[in-house]
Amino acid sequence: MKNFIPLVLFLFLLNANAQDKPAYRIFSSEGKPVTYAEMIKSTIGADIVFFGELHDDPIAHWLELEVTRSISEARGKSLVLGAEMFEADNQLLIDEYLKGIYDAARFEAEAKLWNNYKTDYKPVVEFARSKGIPFVATNVPRRYANVVNRKGFEGLDSLSAEAKEYIAPLPVPYDPDLKCYKDMLKMEGMGTSMQAHATPNLPKAQAIKDATMAHFILKNREKGRIFLHLNGSYHSSNFQGIVWYLLRSDPSLKIVTIETVRQKDISEPEKVNLKIASYVVVIPETMTRTY
Repeated sequence: MKNFIPLVLFLFLLNANAQDKPAYRIFSSEGKPVTYAEMIKSTIGADIVFFGELHDDPIAHWLELEVTRSISEARGKSLVLGAEMFEADNQLLIDEYLKGIYDAARFEAEAKLWNNYKTDYKPVVEFARSKGIPFVATNVPRRYANVVNRKGFEGLDSLSAEAKEYIAPLPVPYDPDLKCYKDMLKMEGMGTSMQAHATPNLPKAQAIKDATMAHFILKNREKGRIFLHLNGSYHSSNFQGIVWYLLRSDPSLKIVTIETVRQKDISEPEKVNLKIASYVVVIPETMTRTY
């Protein structure tokens, strides 16, 4: 009996200290807990869905694949995919690969792919390939974003007509007072590593990416089809960035945004993470990174 009581006490303390360790939680814009199924039900009725990822977060990348699968199951061949991670001048390579003209090794050798492509984006591309889902390279070629970063929007005027096919129509509308662009100059939410590059042209380089991605989303979407776009969260956070350009062109669009954030405590979203998206996926700060 003497040994029994300490054992019971030990088991009680062990159970009390053992807690669930969810890899993520989903909340509505207002901070209400939401299930994955509820989020998907909302997305399948949208015209355009944005998944704003953290580029190095494995949960974000896994969920991108799962959301793609779920929307595909619900909407079938009416799904179109697009991503920031692919530049517009690589569209031919993507189309040829999806059609099976050559193998993955050839595609990966010739396309401009991010260093984490094989672990983080290849699963979505391969899913699109297996299901015959169109995949749109939406981003501006980085060399042209660099031109804007050095010379402003005016630097694009000297490009050839062929080059301009890979950019949003010029001149590009630009509102320097949008939070997403103002914060870049103040370094809020962008990371201190960008401090040395914070010139007045930096948010313009971001804007040419946003405008170009919006341009190719609109160019490749069709009525009755849903466009799922993958991008860094900053490109769609607070319904700005790409979303601002889309709604400026067509205010009637039904857009749903998903954004991933990291927090120490994921039981509820922090105040700063409320109303930044239609759905906020909160991930523990201790989650491992993909690079």
